[in-house]
Amino acid sequence: MHTKIVATLGPASNNYDTMKAMVEYGARIFRLNFSHSDAATFLPTVKLIRKLEDDLGQPLTIMGDLCGPKVRIGEVEGSPLQVIKGQRLALGLPDERGVLADLPFVSLDMPELLRGLAVDMPVSLSDGMLQFTVTEVRKADKLFVMQSRNSGVLTSKKGIAFPGKFHPLPALTAKDRRDLHEGMDIGLDAVALSFVQTLDDIRDIRSEIEKHGRHIPVVAKIERQNAVDNLESILSLTDAVMVARGDLGLECPLSAVPVIQKRIIRACRHAQKAVIVATQMLLSMVNNPLPTRAEAADVANAMLDGADCVMLSEETAMGNYPVEAVKFMSEIAANAEPYYIERMKGPFAPKVEKNPAKYLAYAACLLAQNAESEGLVAHTESGSTARFLSSRRPEHIVHALTPNPPTVKHLNFFWGVEPRHVSTQLENHVQRAEKYIHDSPQFTPGKSAVIVAGQPTPGQVEPHTNALKVYYK
Repeated sequence: MHTKIVATLGPASNNYDTMKAMVEYGARIFRLNFSHSDAATFLPTVKLIRKLEDDLGQPLTIMGDLCGPKVRIGEVEGSPLQVIKGQRLALGLPDERGVLADLPFVSLDMPELLRGLAVDMPVSLSDGMLQFTVTEVRKADKLFVMQSRNSGVLTSKKGIAFPGKFHPLPALTAKDRRDLHEGMDIGLDAVALSFVQTLDDIRDIRSEIEKHGRHIPVVAKIERQNAVDNLESILSLTDAVMVARGDLGLECPLSAVPVIQKRIIRACRHAQKAVIVATQMLLSMVNNPLPTRAEAADVANAMLDGADCVMLSEETAMGNYPVEAVKFMSEIAANAEPYYIERMKGPFAPKVEKNPAKYLAYAACLLAQNAESEGLVAHTESGSTARFLSSRRPEHIVHALTPNPPTVKHLNFFWGVEPRHVSTQLENHVQRAEKYIHDSPQFTPGKSAVIVAGQPTPGQVEPHTNALKVYYK
């Protein structure tokens, strides 16, 4: 299986047997949602995952998903309030309550978010179930009148969004900073940052990670229009991206999200960064043993777009069929991936550019295909060699060998990569790869494997991929 499965843990799956079954069906990354808990609560779960890792001999990655600045309104008078299409409501700071006494009042105690709000701007409430348009500015940056575009029920403390409007709030909140450090203390292997808007958000969390004295990969969650607009700069610094379609569907026209997803996946592959597609992938399996036809097609299409990972949320965290959801995803992959590889008719050729590492990776994939090899074996210190190979989307599995345990965890995010920790007893990188092939039952005597490595040489200023070899076991 080339596509990786991310499974969110919760009450339905937070036990050894369920997690073991999910790993056996292809889960390689476990997501811990810090929106509903903290590091101390997750400590027993982390210990379970590490035991599972040892028992199965399978590297597993623990990703902490930070809450981010989730914006909610205050108390709504008469909650639950029935809103009728065309109805006018007041929106403003709490001190403005009562100024427009004839209108239901929606309070938001965050002046920075109301700053710059103008006529004709959209407002979304209740996770997008209620849509409004600003029709009047009664007090600049303080009090507004908005008109409902549909009917529905509004209750207190619901989420509010301003699609397309820049939010001055940083992605990393005080709670996130605390959760990040405490999470790294208990052994998080990666962290997902919610509501990213600009490169500065990635710089901020990287700085916080450096203060801790460790390096873990950052997953930038793309769920705002500003992040879509700034994707290229965000990709320059983040390690991976999550297409978080829930909030993205509130910020952007829902009809545009499928195409945005495809563009993000393509951009990530070109940048050699992993991409996760998330939200409501098999949502009906929370209550049903089988998904809908549309959900099965959605997961398959994400795989056919070339996503590195597909993610399960409620399905595995609180659903009645967590193992079945992971199993069904693996079954979809068993059908979708061969067609994806067949349709490509060979690995992706690089753009015309000065990038020897990318061309060497492409050549290795072609060579493995032409020589009918049983796999690609990459020795990599930082993970770069394996990432370049993965970005070409070869039909062969990439066996990524690295002496660095954090790199093993990072490479779990990448399409077709099976990371393994390798001993440094042999100094030569190619010899390490040869020993792995010789010892591994996945390679048949008399058959070939293509080795790609970055053995340092005297005239090499910076370490990079520089060796390509066909090895017969």
